[in-house]
Order: sequence, then structure tokens, then C-alpha cells
Amino acid sequence: MAAHPGGLTVSRLTRGFGERTVLHDIDLEIPQGQFVALVGRSGSGKSTLLRAIAGIDHEVQGDGRILAPERVSVVFQDSRLLPWRRVLANVLLGLPRRGPRGRAAGDRAGAALAEVGLAGREDAWPNQLSGGEAQRAALARSLAREPELLLADEPFGALDALTRIKMHALLRELWERHGPSVLLVTHDVDEAVLLADRVLVLEEGRFCLDLPIDLPHPRSSRDERLAAYREQLLTALGVEQEPVLEEITS
Repeated sequence: MAAHPGGLTVSRLTRGFGERTVLHDIDLEIPQGQFVALVGRSGSGKSTLLRAIAGIDHEVQGDGRILAPERVSVVFQDSRLLPWRRVLANVLLGLPRRGPRGRAAGDRAGAALAEVGLAGREDAWPNQLSGGEAQRAALARSLAREPELLLADEPFGALDALTRIKMHALLRELWERHGPSVLLVTHDVDEAVLLADRVLVLEEGRFCLDLPIDLPHPRSSRDERLAAYREQLLTALGVEQEPVLEEITS
């Protein structure tokens, strides 16, 4: 994977496992600062694509090419906090700890924890955090790296509904404040249209829909304008819409 100043370019990316090809000659362009959601059924290749972009999976095939910014951070469904390190130490994991660079990293980590609402919890152990707080700490860990590209692999999938709504607002607020490009993998169509400015549908390793969401923020799930976007995405995913039954009065 080559360094690329701002934005993301994926060209002719193919990935297979044994005889099964998961990604077929993928092309993707995300301009600097754009918030993109990626949806698809299980096994469609979403997480495989994310791992390749993150540089975790190097086994791309053919002449596939990925041009990503130098600073890339990943947030997973599991917060992946080390249980033997306190919250601040988890946020600082992999960053310089000594000298001027270490002090700067410590300042960024403290500021990031404050941004996600965890000021004062620096010395807490991971098992003292709720699920939502743990994901906030994971977001802080990504922010402390000042990412130009944030990759999020179903980061809210394990949270309860109320916590998920709060995390939606937090992620969008952090994106607006810091301006990284974002690629969010999700199974939740409603989550995609609420958060993203563009939604991609991946079906059997190929993009079958690239849908701009032309609505201002903040968005509400009760906004009737979202229904048309939601219907297009569900149709692309092969989900049949149940007919709306009109009330019959006599």
C-alpha cells in the first residue's frame, strides 16, 4: 500500500481465499474529507476490503493498487482495549512515550479522551468501562493518531440501541471537527443513511450501487426524506419491501 496525501484510491483490487474470490477487480475513490458508508450482506467482502485498505491484509492479487494517506486509524466492533493497561495507556498504545514527541502524544491522548466524554477516566481499567465507554476510548485512540483516514468496521454493532444513537452523534461530531475521510462498514441501512454522505453497496465482491445522500445534518430517523434512500439501498441488497397496509374503515 502506497502513501497518498488525503483521500483514498483503490484500483483493480482482487482478493481470494483458496478457490473463492471475495473481491473482484474493485475500484474506489474517496475524496479527502468525505464520509462514506459501506453496506452489504454477510460474506459480500466488506471487512476484507477494509482490512486491505488498512494494510492488515497484504495478499491482494493481480495488479491491484491501494493509495491511502500516511495516517490511517481503524476502529473495530470490539474496542480491543488491552485489559492490563489503563485507559490512557490504551489510547497511547504505539505512540511515543518519551521526550517532546511523547509529551505531544500525551497531550493529544488526553484531549481525545475529553472529546469523547472520558475526561477523568484516564486511570480507569477497561473492565470498569461500559460497552459505550469502551468504544469511546477506542475512538479516542484513533483520534490521538490524528488520522487522515478513519476506517470503522461495524463499531456500534454490539451496543444497545440508546448507546448506539449517542455514538452516532459523537462520530459525526468528531468527523466534522477533525475532517478525516471516513469509511464506515455497517449492516445497518438506517445507520448508513443517517451518518454518511455517500453509501456504497457491495454485492458478491463488486459494487452494485454508489448512492449520494443529499441531505443536511443533523438528520433524524423520522425524516421522511430518508425513506427513498433507504428503499434504494434495500432494493440493491435484495431485501423485499413489505407492502404498507392501508387502514380500511367501514
